[in-house]
Amino acid sequence: MAKKLHHTICDSTLFSAFFERHAKNLHDFLYYKFGSELNPKDKVQDAFIKLWQNCGKIPPEKAKSYLYTTANNLMLNAVAHRKVVYKHREIPVKNHTNESPEFVLEEQQYLEKLNKAIANLTEAQRVAFLLNRIEGKRFKDIAEILNISTKAVEKRIYSALKKLREDIDGI
Repeated sequence: MAKKLHHTICDSTLFSAFFERHAKNLHDFLYYKFGSELNPKDKVQDAFIKLWQNCGKIPPEKAKSYLYTTANNLMLNAVAHRKVVYKHREIPVKNHTNESPEFVLEEQQYLEKLNKAIANLTEAQRVAFLLNRIEGKRFKDIAEILNISTKAVEKRIYSALKKLREDIDGI
């Protein structure tokens, strides 16, 4: 039976190695799940700060789960806050380009249709699809990040592609 070397993640070298191993994947996960507007880099840092503050209470084998849960909750709080802000404030939209109005209109319609199609995917499909197609992660890596089987990742991406083909047929 193997003996555990570390009982906490409070050791600075262990914590640094943990940060190096998981920071980029956590950022990508948050980015693909919530977008860039809520600044996922800040939420990654905040999640690592919370992990460090509670490092004595969290065993190393639970640190990754704690980190992802904390970061996800931070993003959900930011989403809720943003909804309140938007409810009480109107944001003017200004568009200054040198393109023709027809081109700008077509571009906006295309982007709206594409974003709507991606938004219509289930959260599971969207995260797996974006991690694979945008980030270039392999199915095995996505399965590890999402803590699911490789077959489940394949099914999510396949169903996402099928749904996108249906939704953006006119593009």
